[in-house]
Amino acid sequence: MKEKNYLYHIVAICVSAVWGITFISTKTLINNGLTPTEIFTLRFAIAYVGMWFIAPRPLFCRSGADEFKMLLGGVTGGSLYFLSENYSLSYTLATNVSFIVCTTPLVTALLLILLDRNEHLTRNLLVGSLISLVGVGLVVYNGSFILKLSPKGDILALVASVVWAFYGYFLKDLFKRYDINFITRKVFFYGLVTILPVYFFVPWQCPLSLFRNPLVIGNLLFLSVLASLICYALWNHSLRKLGTVKATNYIYLNPFFTLLGSFLFLNEPFTWMAFAGVIFIVSGMYMAARR
Repeated sequence: MKEKNYLYHIVAICVSAVWGITFISTKTLINNGLTPTEIFTLRFAIAYVGMWFIAPRPLFCRSGADEFKMLLGGVTGGSLYFLSENYSLSYTLATNVSFIVCTTPLVTALLLILLDRNEHLTRNLLVGSLISLVGVGLVVYNGSFILKLSPKGDILALVASVVWAFYGYFLKDLFKRYDINFITRKVFFYGLVTILPVYFFVPWQCPLSLFRNPLVIGNLLFLSVLASLICYALWNHSLRKLGTVKATNYIYLNPFFTLLGSFLFLNEPFTWMAFAGVIFIVSGMYMAARR
């Protein structure tokens, strides 16, 4: 059993690597004329179609309460999360957003401690999370510390952190009763449904000519097929096998993979401070995982 769990730790790391690089891909699409809302809609629509072929049945959950939890999962893990995270980039620095969103593991742990009697705050969990958070700060700022507070953008980033914590909480019980592919398909569906009202306020602007651009198509396929269709299913497997707190701790690695992707694809610098941050992150995650 332990050997099988190690596999899910590796899966969680791989998912964090892909999700860390999605920031670069999303930024590329925005620079090419797509809005954050359009990117999310196209990303989840393609992923939903793919998941439909994998798990077309059943259509609904066994109870109305479970169906409502799926709806909440689609909002917290889909529409509201991506809207708050992506639009926060319009109001504050990307480094601020990256750092605030990476408080998610700590927020998740505190949320479960408040709402789940089986979860308890341990010294290792608290100290390890804080050490990892320091490491995230070193990686994010990467030798060029710029502090610029923007309440609107920073609050939106914090909202993203909190709603992703609720995503794991809402789906926690459903993992025991439903197939992972079914849960993933429902999350994509309700994420799409709940994003539609936004278009009453922000109409669709993307011209069809953009889809003749190989760069746009390539990044959309990366976000929809790999980062959504495959990674959401794998992440849900990790949540079920490792538990919400342990799996979510791997989100601390996201900024490192973003930085590594920027170094490899955008020729951005990788400093000794970032390397020290990686050591802090891994040390903190190890401590937080110990009981």
